[in-house]
Amino acid sequence: MTRDDITRDDWLRRAKTLPLPATHFIDGAAHDGGGAFTVVSPRDGQALAEVADAGTAEVGLAVAAARRAFDHGPWPRLAPAERGRALTRLAGLLDAHRAELALTVSLEMGKPITDAHDIELRALVNTFRWYGQLADKLTDASPHTAPDALALVTREPAGVVGAVVPWNFPLTLAGWKVAPALAAGCTVVLKPSESSPLSALRLARIAAEAGLPPGVLNVVAGDGPTAGRALGLHPDVDVLAFTGSTAVGRHYLRYAADSNLKRVWLELGGKSPNIVLPDAPDLDRAAATAAWGIFFNQGEMCTAPSRLLVHSSVAERVTEAVVDRARALRVGDPLDPDTEMGALVGRVHLDRVLGHVRAGVEAGARLRTGGECTLTGTGGTYLEPTVLDRVTPDSRLAREEIFGPVLSVLTFDDLDEAVRLANATEYGLAAGLWTSDLTTAHRVSRALKAGTVWVNCYEEGDLTVPFGGVKQSGNGRDKSVHALEKYTELKTTWIQL
Repeated sequence: MTRDDITRDDWLRRAKTLPLPATHFIDGAAHDGGGAFTVVSPRDGQALAEVADAGTAEVGLAVAAARRAFDHGPWPRLAPAERGRALTRLAGLLDAHRAELALTVSLEMGKPITDAHDIELRALVNTFRWYGQLADKLTDASPHTAPDALALVTREPAGVVGAVVPWNFPLTLAGWKVAPALAAGCTVVLKPSESSPLSALRLARIAAEAGLPPGVLNVVAGDGPTAGRALGLHPDVDVLAFTGSTAVGRHYLRYAADSNLKRVWLELGGKSPNIVLPDAPDLDRAAATAAWGIFFNQGEMCTAPSRLLVHSSVAERVTEAVVDRARALRVGDPLDPDTEMGALVGRVHLDRVLGHVRAGVEAGARLRTGGECTLTGTGGTYLEPTVLDRVTPDSRLAREEIFGPVLSVLTFDDLDEAVRLANATEYGLAAGLWTSDLTTAHRVSRALKAGTVWVNCYEEGDLTVPFGGVKQSGNGRDKSVHALEKYTELKTTWIQL
């Protein structure tokens, strides 16, 4: 049976018998330490599981297991090809468990099941497979130097990696950090968000089935102020990789300064501009892509094109097309395969997004569609797709990350103004540009302060290209060969002949 054959009723039946691990996974085994917290499904507000809540002691046990596995275990000492085969086996097992993992993700964070299965799980499987295939393709260097010496530059695994990932793509973002770290020969302690720990806890168990030695991948469930802080401060963590808000990213830099000066790699917030010029090759396609980009994953995406910057000569046409798309979007039960937009992750987050919308309207923005809760009888946290225009550049709508299905439309009259507006934010994660002019595409792409620029498309790419931001959107890169730079150290060996 393929995913296309599974109905909403089928998914509901599967949910009743879904294995939801509720304990940490440390040193190759379940560990039921610390307190407990409840994971609530945003789909209907019902409790999914009582999950072990890691404190400093549990994080310490996980780090100690990873330290032993790195210092004394086989994983860093395996031939790269053997590590690669283990990661490839893991990719195959994850693919075999695809429906189960997709269902877990959909239940714990509200993503439509179709997106969870076809996008999130596809990305996870491809990530482990890609790094598995890459593991033995890397080379060291021998620079040309004096004739009486031999210089070697080698890459060595950095050690114990602490990985902290958010709830919006709980498995994709875990894969982007865990897979290259393991391929490099590191060991990992993964802390998922307390809103979405279940899929990561299941990932750890599947990794053990794939043959990863004990201690190589450990997962602890807990919140940021306790478990995340303990991981950031731990002196035996050599590298900390974090995806989340800029505010929390600052904490991890402080933790590193207050402990062992561990390297900290940050993928943080975004307020991505999507620039539509009058010479866009297809204005209708630009509008459709703008709507898809902001409403995909309920807008809970750091790269979401949340600022639509459109030339005043075509602004009304493009905005009206986006509004029509928003009104036609099917918001519904995440377990319905026909749902296009599911539930926001929780009540607190929903209230925060609504607060941004209300503040924007009070500041003079015009609400074109949406802005209200919907499906309130379900007990879930659903919001209408929302579009506001007449947004001013200095407003909160234009400057702050909302992380919800809320599009702010701003207009400009010339290209220089468009670039100024696009760069007028503390973030620099991604940007979009729609034009038929090749020179304009190159010049504007160079002028935009962003880690990724999409031209005549949005959210395109694959594992061959790096992902990350500039300014307060972070540092370092996920994906591609470049991700391995975060998890390896360069060593120079100089041999006098």
